[in-house]
Parts: sequence; C-alpha cells; structure tokens
Amino acid sequence: MMRTIQFACTLPKSEADVLNTGSGRVYTDMLVSHYRLYRKQGVWLTSYNGKRVEDAHGGPTTLQAHSRDAAQEGFYKACKIAKACREMGLDVKYPHNRKRWRTTIWKKSGIHLHDGLLLLARAKGLEPVSIPLPEHLLALPKAAFHEARLVWDQAGRQYAWHVVIEDGKAPEPTPGPAVAAVDLGEIHPAAVTNGKETCIISCRALRSNAQYTAKRVSELRAKQDHLKKGARRWKKLQRRKNRFQAHQRRRARDLEHKVTRAVVNWVRERGVCTLVVGDVRDVADGKHLNTKNQQKVGIWSHGRQRAYLEYKAAAAGITVSLEDEHDTTKTCPGRKDDGTPCDHQYKPKGRIYRCPACGFVAHRDSVGCNNILSRRLYGAVGQVVPPSITKYRHPFLTGKRSRLDTAELAWEPTTKDA
Repeated sequence: MMRTIQFACTLPKSEADVLNTGSGRVYTDMLVSHYRLYRKQGVWLTSYNGKRVEDAHGGPTTLQAHSRDAAQEGFYKACKIAKACREMGLDVKYPHNRKRWRTTIWKKSGIHLHDGLLLLARAKGLEPVSIPLPEHLLALPKAAFHEARLVWDQAGRQYAWHVVIEDGKAPEPTPGPAVAAVDLGEIHPAAVTNGKETCIISCRALRSNAQYTAKRVSELRAKQDHLKKGARRWKKLQRRKNRFQAHQRRRARDLEHKVTRAVVNWVRERGVCTLVVGDVRDVADGKHLNTKNQQKVGIWSHGRQRAYLEYKAAAAGITVSLEDEHDTTKTCPGRKDDGTPCDHQYKPKGRIYRCPACGFVAHRDSVGCNNILSRRLYGAVGQVVPPSITKYRHPFLTGKRSRLDTAELAWEPTTKDA
C-alpha cells in the first residue's frame, strides 16, 4: 500500500528556505516564459516544450534535475485542473500568480539510502540533503521510497517532511459480500448502516474543537484589527494565532483519524465489501444560509474525513464509492397501512425524525444513511426500513466505561408515534 509518512524536518530553516525558494523561482520562470511566448506569438506550449524553454533560459539552480522538472510540471498541472474546472462550468482562472516559495519535490531517482539516512540529491557538485529516518522506516529498502516533499506548515511556522512509501503490505482480502452506507454529518461525524444495524459515531470533541478554533481565531483577529500590520504587538498576536491553529489542527486530525478508523472497523466486522458514502461536496452550493449555519458548514471537514475513509477502507479490502445524498434525510422510509412505502418528504428539526404522514419515528441520521443505502441498492430512497435499534459509539474511550456503545435508543422506529 502507498502511504505518506510525515515527520519533523531537522534542517536549519535557512537551508530549507533555499530549497523551497529555488522551487518557487523555477515555477515562476516557467509561468513567465510560457505566457510571454503565448502573448507575443500566440503559441500555447506543451509541458515537454515548456520545460525545454525553461531549462534553456531559466538559469542555474541548486535543485536536482528531476526536482526542477517537478517544479516546472506544477504549472502545467495547475493549468490542467483549471481547464477541467472550466469545462464543469466553474469560474476559475488559469494560474497567473508568481510564487516566491514552493514545496520542493524529490522523485524516486533523487532518493538514496545510506546508514539509516535518507539522501536527497541536489544539483551536480552539491552535497545531498541528509534526513535521519524514523525508527519504523529503517527496515524499508530503497525501492520502497517513491517521493519526498519539503512542506512548510504555515500555521505551525515550521518545515516537515512528507515521504511517500510503499510499505509492502498487500490489501487485506475482501471481508464479505455485504454493502454498507455511511452518512457524514456535521453534528455526528458518521452514521453507518448495513440495513440490519445502524451505528452512529458520536465525537462531540471534533465539533467542539472546530467551534472553539473559529471563536478564538476571531478574537485574535479582532485584536489585530486595532493595530498596525507589522507592528510588534501585531506580530506577537500573529505568532500566538499560528501556534493555536497548529495545535487545533493536529487535534482535529487525530480525532478524524479515530472516527474513520471506527467506521472501517465496524463495517469490516460485518463482512462489508462495498462502502457507499453520501456525497456532500455541494451541501451549500447556491444556498443563502444564516451566519450560524454558514459557519457550521464552513468548518465542517467532510473532505478530509472522506479521504481518510477511502485509504483506510482500501487497506481493509473495501471498495468506497460516492452516492447522491439529496433528500435522503427528508424522505420517510416508513410504510403505510397497506404496506406501500410512505415517501413523504419532511425536514425534521433536531435529531428525531417523526413523519407527519404515517407516524414513522427514527433517528434522523439513521434515516439518512439507510436512504443512501436504498438509493444504491434499489435506485430510489425509501426502500430500506431503518433497523429497530440504533446505537451510539464513541471512536475512543474517555474515562471508565463498561462498554464501547454508550446507549441504545429507547424507541423503536417501526412503531407509529403515539
């Protein structure tokens, strides 16, 4: 399995700055030469020809040849992404800003091993960059290292190494033939079901962390607004804000990993081979939300959670796919007196879904994830009735507890609301 390992950079900041400044200069030279030729002669260079032009006129650099290629290719990758976004109807500009700094990338050809050190090549005649490897990477052969990046953490104000490795572990065999669905939420990070059981992963610490981060950063910015930018007091507040954001981001990353690990463990225990994730990427597109709800949507980290889910599921032999989640929380999955699906649409308030048409009662998140499963299996919502019991589960233990599951809901969703 391909993995990205992060660890602290021990290089002096001045040496690391030289590397990333060089990458930024190469990228800027690529951008300037490309647009200059396009403006004067109307020629849009291909990636291969653009790199040849920059190599000839860009001047010397301390970067290894393939690291220079990576910086040049960054411009054309950005162009490719902009083109794809425009084809989708998005108002996106092609890359046009010059960069003073850019992440330096070493490809496989520039990576070597020697006595527990990772050696990253530089330009001809210069000594390579030496990186002491963490203990858990010492046993890996040279062929396992595919890429290394020198990344500047803007919030933490420090450099870090991101090393892409092949850990030699094959994906686990597929657990079974079952299909499960997970509904990502802003209050409860995930609600997962296989049609027979529903489990809601509750992690209030994640939501609290995001809300406190927004509140504290707002307070610090308000204090900075009364000061002149660049003043001593302004810089002191900026350093405090950077340290705080770095701490909060590390805490959120830890909680998100625990939540997604809990989801993958739950579905694997139940023999699931396909995990369907509700697609919430356009949750606020075209909507005019009030300030409170807009902040909730803005700080919701559903993209990172989905990315963590995908690679953890792949390692467990589980396939992940996206499914449209529109109307999954509003549509009633209950049954009328004659046994036909209710399909009444009603937007619940709070966490309990009570259908005003047929009296069906269930947990709101359970209705959402079961309707996502129904859309995948039957092509329409409302075909899968939520299980009679819904359980909460914490992704980690806090204090003494006799069981992992905090509680079972006291009502059964298949009965009518009295």
